[in-house]
Amino acid sequence: MAEEKLVPTVCPYCALGCGFYIKLKEDGPEIEYMLDHPTNEGSLCAKGNASLEVINHPDRLRHPLKKTEGGWSRITWDEALSIVAGKIEETIKRHGPDALGFLGSAKSTNEENYLFQKMARTLGSKNVDCCARRCHSPTIPALKRAFGSACMTNPIPDLANSDCIFVIGSNFAENHPIVARWAMRTKDRGGRIVVADPRLTPTTWLADLHLQIRLGTDVALLNGMMKVIIDEELWDRKFVAERTTGFEELAEKVSGYTLEKVSEIIDAPPEAIVKAARVYAKSPSSAIVYSMGITQHSHGTNNVSACADLALLCGQLGRSGAGLYPLRGQNNVQGACDMGVLADFYPGSVSVHDPGAIRFIEEAWGTSALPIGMGMTAEAMPVAAAAGDLRFLYIMGEDLVNSDSSSSRGRRELENLDFMVVQDIFMTDTAEMADLVLPAAAWAEKEGTFTSSERRVQWIPRAFDPPGEARSDLSTILKLASLLGLDFDYAGPEDVLTEIGRVVSSYAGISKERAEERGGVIWPCPHPEHPGTPILHQEGFSAPEGRGRIVPMEYLPPAEETSLDYPLLLTTGRVALHHNAGSMTRRSFSLMKRSPELFVEVNPQDADRWSVIDGDLVEVETRRGEAWARARVTPRQEEGVIFMPFHFPETNLLTSDVIDPEARIPEFKVAACRIGKMKGV
Repeated sequence: MAEEKLVPTVCPYCALGCGFYIKLKEDGPEIEYMLDHPTNEGSLCAKGNASLEVINHPDRLRHPLKKTEGGWSRITWDEALSIVAGKIEETIKRHGPDALGFLGSAKSTNEENYLFQKMARTLGSKNVDCCARRCHSPTIPALKRAFGSACMTNPIPDLANSDCIFVIGSNFAENHPIVARWAMRTKDRGGRIVVADPRLTPTTWLADLHLQIRLGTDVALLNGMMKVIIDEELWDRKFVAERTTGFEELAEKVSGYTLEKVSEIIDAPPEAIVKAARVYAKSPSSAIVYSMGITQHSHGTNNVSACADLALLCGQLGRSGAGLYPLRGQNNVQGACDMGVLADFYPGSVSVHDPGAIRFIEEAWGTSALPIGMGMTAEAMPVAAAAGDLRFLYIMGEDLVNSDSSSSRGRRELENLDFMVVQDIFMTDTAEMADLVLPAAAWAEKEGTFTSSERRVQWIPRAFDPPGEARSDLSTILKLASLLGLDFDYAGPEDVLTEIGRVVSSYAGISKERAEERGGVIWPCPHPEHPGTPILHQEGFSAPEGRGRIVPMEYLPPAEETSLDYPLLLTTGRVALHHNAGSMTRRSFSLMKRSPELFVEVNPQDADRWSVIDGDLVEVETRRGEAWARARVTPRQEEGVIFMPFHFPETNLLTSDVIDPEARIPEFKVAACRIGKMKGV
């Protein structure tokens, strides 16, 4: 019998970076828990426990495929990459590099994403983006403006040291379950949990205080809390005076947010607002945990800025148990952003409008012609395709058509492209629209680094060979770059990581050997002897003058409100047993057995009003389309609002395409809608 082998790895689903072992056995691989991992201590959620089910799934792409009049035709890798290279060169010659678009992947390694955006920009294209545009793009400009860095300030286990955890726009008990373990330790120590959420969720069950606020009223709540804190002189005068700017402007802005006004806006009692403000401000260490309930709004950047303002006002930064915790959705979305797979940032969060910083990258890359200025975002690319401005689109590991808002519009727009190539592990709906499909290796079939939501950089070794002729994204990019005449001389991911350290200062001290250690290294790690930096802003901020910048925000309502034709509001989000666009979880037998179909949660009063019974198949309609879902009548949902998970293709047919003017994220969280029962069912 062959010897069993344990291969350490990181979960391919959310961005908590949970570690586990893949036990390689003669009768097939299985999961073994990694009890000494600092983030999850051996625990895994349902998705993590089912993660190996996608590895040998029969739907895996195994060979390059070319679309023909008769359907998909298998071709060789040499032929496939020659076609892609030829289409890129033809597009540049006929329309210029601005007609090229590149969508990277938060499921690919740092090294793959780094080379992907380097290839795009070396070719002269500014049009580089990734799925972060649809989840946490508001976090980047808001926190960068406030603190100088756009990321989680403290590691996840540090939540156990908090005296108050203020949760707004996050249902971590379902969506990031490992966080709930650390939050429970806060409760065990006598700490308190305050949750602001329109829904009754498993996270609200943990709460000592739940403010069931109206959809999209987060800034009003936060401003109301800050007015109470200022009026009652609970703010940290020393911290504000020595380490921030903008207090006077904030005090003036929130002076109009009286308890009566805020209570009416958010539909929560005044005493609850006061209690939340006092608990957060008075606790020795208070943390703010937020996710897409804050960011996926037409004013998502304002929401994040208001969270930062609250933390700065109360001095709840730069120490254990305090800080801001933006919980990210995909396993390497933080890393993809760090690597510059964004239309507005080069690697290391270098602004695309900063010529001096870009010249440094040009010197590192040995070029002198990198593009300056904002490129097309993931949301803008389909629109540009419809207008004829985008001709070629290369998508790496992203199911664009199912994650796009108002997705039927996006499908129509993408049909206008001259050529689209998709590189993925499954034939997604986006891949079905492509002209050429390239089979990719899954996370456990390649090596490289992933960066978790807490800035933890971990090296993942290869546990399996990819199926058929599937290749790692890195291998594909290197071969394509060679065909395009680019000087990409790398022996493998370790060489790429070395270059990343030269270009991205916060990664300078991170090597393969250090990232292989249990729990890896938390950046910034500026040199090889540096231990990493679990808690940011202890000495100051990297924002101008070393001070945190308070930027007061005005409450603005959602883009869509109810009407006679659309009397309800639709909100969307994650559930425990599925993930993002569902390309992996909807191919997991154990998860689909427990959650096989799209559902819609409806409040009992709304169900009575529209004659909906639990289990009915109902039609949900917005101004953009309609979809059918199984009704779940439940008091978890507030009256006037329905909830649908976005892991099934139908949901984003309905969502709003109104975008945040700064972060360019759609308002997935609020859409006016109506429901109706299917007759005869």
